[in-house]
Amino acid sequence: MKKGFTLVELLIVLAVIAALMAVATPMALNAVKTARASQVAQNLRNIMTAIENYVNTEQGFPDDIDVLVSSNYLSSKPANYTINAAPTPVNWTDGEEKAIVKYTGGDVDVDDVKKQNPNVINDGSDNPTMEATVVKWW
Repeated sequence: MKKGFTLVELLIVLAVIAALMAVATPMALNAVKTARASQVAQNLRNIMTAIENYVNTEQGFPDDIDVLVSSNYLSSKPANYTINAAPTPVNWTDGEEKAIVKYTGGDVDVDDVKKQNPNVINDGSDNPTMEATVVKWW
C-alpha cells in the first residue's frame, strides 16, 4: 500500500481552505475599514481639543496644524487634515468663533467616521468634518 494523499483528498482540503478564506477575507477588510474610521475620528477629536487649548492659552487662533505641533499642543502632525475658522479672518464676534477641522484623505466613509464620533458631519464634499464653537475666555 502506498503512503500519501489522493488527488480527491487534496482537492477537498483546498476546497475547505478556499471556503474559510471566503469567510475570513471580508471580515478582515471590514476590520481595517473600521480601524481607519476610528483613527480619523480620534484625530479629529484630538485636533479640536488642541485648537481649544491653543485658543485659551495663546489668546489667538492657530493658522494651521503646524502651529499646533510646533507649540506642543499636538505631538505629531497627522496627514491630510486642515483647520479653519469661520469667519475668516477671526474677529471673535461675541467672544466666539467656529473651528472647523476637516479630513481630506478620501479613504474613509463619512458615515463610518460618524459612528465613531457623532460630532462628525458631512460638509457636502464627502470629507469627514468636525465643527465646534471655541469661546474666547480672555
